[in-house]
Amino acid sequence: MELGLGLYRHMLTTENFRFARQAGATHLVAHLVDYFKEGPRIPGATSSGSGWGVSDNRNRLWTLDELHDLRAAINAEGLELAAIENFDPSHWYDILLDGPSKREQLENIQELIRRLGKAGIPCMGYNFSVAGVWGHVVGPFARGGAESVGFLGPDGPAETPIPKGMVWNMVYDPEAHAGTVGTVTQEQLWQRLTDFLQAVVPVAEEAGVRLALHPDDPPMPTLRGTARLVYQPEYYQRVLDLTPSRSNGIEFCVGSIAEMAEGDVYDAVDRYSRQGKIGYVHFRNVRGKVPRYQEVFVDEGDIDMIRVLRILQRNGYDGVIIPDHTPQMTCAAPWHAGMAFSLGYMRAAMTLIEAE
Repeated sequence: MELGLGLYRHMLTTENFRFARQAGATHLVAHLVDYFKEGPRIPGATSSGSGWGVSDNRNRLWTLDELHDLRAAINAEGLELAAIENFDPSHWYDILLDGPSKREQLENIQELIRRLGKAGIPCMGYNFSVAGVWGHVVGPFARGGAESVGFLGPDGPAETPIPKGMVWNMVYDPEAHAGTVGTVTQEQLWQRLTDFLQAVVPVAEEAGVRLALHPDDPPMPTLRGTARLVYQPEYYQRVLDLTPSRSNGIEFCVGSIAEMAEGDVYDAVDRYSRQGKIGYVHFRNVRGKVPRYQEVFVDEGDIDMIRVLRILQRNGYDGVIIPDHTPQMTCAAPWHAGMAFSLGYMRAAMTLIEAE
């Protein structure tokens, strides 16, 4: 097992690469989507220094040179680039919506996967969802009143319909006509995922790239009038069986799986790690399940995180594990302090388990 850290686009700086290495990480997962222009900001996720970046031009694919440069900058600090996480909504909104540009966007995604392969980036994480991550609120939910996020179900934000020009909680067309995307059924969304996998998995196989699907967060059967895919652990198997291939994998989020109303997180870890289907792991602890849960420090929630690591070790998982979200600590650098705590806990636990 390898210890990693995920960095948002505005955090892809030399200072943060060095922070990751100093905290014991050997790998990074990079986000190239600028969520913070169009979506809610993650508490404490601030930038440090001038960093690597891609153009702000919408609808423009990440170039091979940009991907090469990012990997080179990360390698220069003694780290490996394990994955890119999430397509930009402007790259694939009509794939998600089954719209008129779907064929063109599938071809663009295929080209992106080829570029990842040429750049030596082995994995692409993604979240096949129309509503995306939505409805979370910020509060003093973790130990000592540390700021974190939670989902309050009926006591949280009202589930308003998704306006046209938006998917995944982000605006891709600010000039879209009035109206909403309407209802999306389970059958429709599963068919759209099937079309995506059938088009992209063969290209990923040729490129030597693994696709890794994140489960729904919050894991509700529907959100804002649109269906969800993996809101129970068993539905991951359906995804894998749609297009059997090593390139069709999963981004196993321990916290999201534990939040699900049904299923057992330890059984799910065992089932999918035994199959060798995990691209990489999001390591996060939570308290509660849908429709009400809170994200907490890695050592204080409902999940026995040591047990999770032992299952992964027993089944021969040798991939990357990153801390995902973490509560913000009360200091001058709340995000860095929270991540340093998580990384220290994970490194110690992994060292112990590997020695057993």
